[in-house]
Amino acid sequence: MSLTSAAADPSVLRDYAFEWALVDVETSGLVPRRDRVLSVAVVTLGPDGEQTGEFSTLLDPGCDPGPVHVHGLTAERLRGAPAFEQVAERIGELLEGRVLVAHNAQFDYDFLAHEFARARLRLPVARRLCTLALNRRVDPPTDDLRLGTLAAHYGVPQVKAHDALDDTRVLAGVLRASLREAAQLDLSLPLVACPPRQDAQFAPKPPRTPCAFRNPGRLTAGGPLVQGMKIAVTGETVTARADLLLLADAAGLNMMSSVSRHTSALVTNDLSTGSAKARRALTEGVPVIDEAAFLRLLGDVRPGVSHEGAQPKSDAVPSSGSPALPAVPTPRGPEAGEGAETAEAAEAVDTDVTAPAHALPDSTVRTKAVPPAVGPKPGRRPGKPRGPLTGRRVLVLGGTHPDAVAARTRVVELGGAAAINLSAGVTDVVVLDGGHGDRRLPRITALRLPVHEAAWLVAPVVTAGPRADERRTAAHVLPRGGVVDLPLQQGRGPEHRWTVTASWAQQTACEIDVVAFVLDEDEQVSFDEDFVFYGAPENPGGTVRLLSDGPTEQTVSVDLATLPPSARTVVVAAAIDGSPAFGDVGALHIVSGPGSSAAALAQATLDAATTERTMLLAEIYRRGQSWRLRAVGQGYDHGLGVLARGYGVEVAD
Repeated sequence: MSLTSAAADPSVLRDYAFEWALVDVETSGLVPRRDRVLSVAVVTLGPDGEQTGEFSTLLDPGCDPGPVHVHGLTAERLRGAPAFEQVAERIGELLEGRVLVAHNAQFDYDFLAHEFARARLRLPVARRLCTLALNRRVDPPTDDLRLGTLAAHYGVPQVKAHDALDDTRVLAGVLRASLREAAQLDLSLPLVACPPRQDAQFAPKPPRTPCAFRNPGRLTAGGPLVQGMKIAVTGETVTARADLLLLADAAGLNMMSSVSRHTSALVTNDLSTGSAKARRALTEGVPVIDEAAFLRLLGDVRPGVSHEGAQPKSDAVPSSGSPALPAVPTPRGPEAGEGAETAEAAEAVDTDVTAPAHALPDSTVRTKAVPPAVGPKPGRRPGKPRGPLTGRRVLVLGGTHPDAVAARTRVVELGGAAAINLSAGVTDVVVLDGGHGDRRLPRITALRLPVHEAAWLVAPVVTAGPRADERRTAAHVLPRGGVVDLPLQQGRGPEHRWTVTASWAQQTACEIDVVAFVLDEDEQVSFDEDFVFYGAPENPGGTVRLLSDGPTEQTVSVDLATLPPSARTVVVAAAIDGSPAFGDVGALHIVSGPGSSAAALAQATLDAATTERTMLLAEIYRRGQSWRLRAVGQGYDHGLGVLARGYGVEVAD
């Protein structure tokens, strides 16, 4: 089958004509640096979508094959198969000069990159395309975006799931259909430039055991060390630095590679070195001791309080009289009531919500106080309509930034979801001043979508007939500050892997980086590696990962089941690289659900004001034994370095 066989005008696909290499791997686990590829399949397509080649093989990884119940590949079945290095050159020939395509492409790409590195070969891939990310842009009317679900939707036969060759053949059909849908919507493809994963900056660091004790505060003059104290070292030491760190870790201290106001003590033999740590310690008033004193104190470290025994923080919004803490807040919006299920109980009321006193001066925001019915009970979705736009997805075109913000806010107040890009899920379009010149409007007209003037949002009348979002399980629309409980797994705990995907306008020219901070009870990172960003896309334990899904979309994936007890909050933020501000970008859309291809539980459209360069998007935080998701949507004029410093991380220039 060709790409053009089902297209009325083959020329519409000219921007989607590439040499493709479709890939699927079955693996012994989920961690590329540790687990191995058990089988691999590659199908090549030409620019017209016709198949030009095919290769598949089982592989003997020389290790336990892992979850046999998933892939069916037992050690006996793999015995006698070639090792990866024996077929690596053949796979490389098929990948060379082609765009790698996979469903959840970063997973397949990372596994291939590690296997090629073990074989001491270069992975010959310059770009990749994820059909999962592509279909998030297309937004087909399906309950989820799993490969099997998309295959059924697009009419692609699937013979044997989790068989690498069959999955790759199915992927070919899904790709062809997805490209046709993208062409109809005039969507750009989310192609990702592939960095050389063999570079040291992309190699995940070896696992590090988090400190089991919470920080008791600063070292007092003449006082003892206490388990959980955050200790930094700078300058030359008589004892080898690695040995010093091992001794301190074994004693229950939390060894940090940077200094913040939460550092308990700085160890240095020469404070006049002028290092960044020494300068910060002097600025923050952090106690300083020399190596000899530190070694003496290591002989009598007092017991600390474990993270398990620490009381979780309240959901209440702190008063303005709270004691000063770090320079950057994790804003706390109004909280959902414990027994609320729907949002009809009360009308939203304008109130001033003041962030904690440790916020920056611009941290007082004007927002809607969400009634005690923001979030459904764990595992439930809202059951009753909340307004005339419930189930609708509305795209706003044109207008000044404040006008567009007001229009999108009104859409949410009326029960709808505010879209930022054209997709198959858009049901209505509102055109503000200047919007008639939007390049998407001719395409919208061709798709016969209802187009409305701004006055329509005062008392909208929706067109009759089926609506796109009625054909799927609708994600709960969260306002700014809205909270939802994450569903429990058979009543015993949260779903393991949870994702927050952020996307923005596809015509955005500036670079936006999504980052994550894993915070403890003091809203500080336990160690520097719990700051996850482009240069370090995975923390040492693999519990938090950053996935690059395209130029205007990035995902943070969190394994809630394996987060250490010290982790109380995961903050997801975005930062603009360079001089532009979020006012130039417009709204950011976040979608959150249990895994990258499962049905989303919640979504929110977040508008910063005009001059902000960093923005807190969402936070996942503990509430007793459960977890909650909050849509934050608070921006700051400062850059990523200041944001990170507020959470206890020093970012190198």
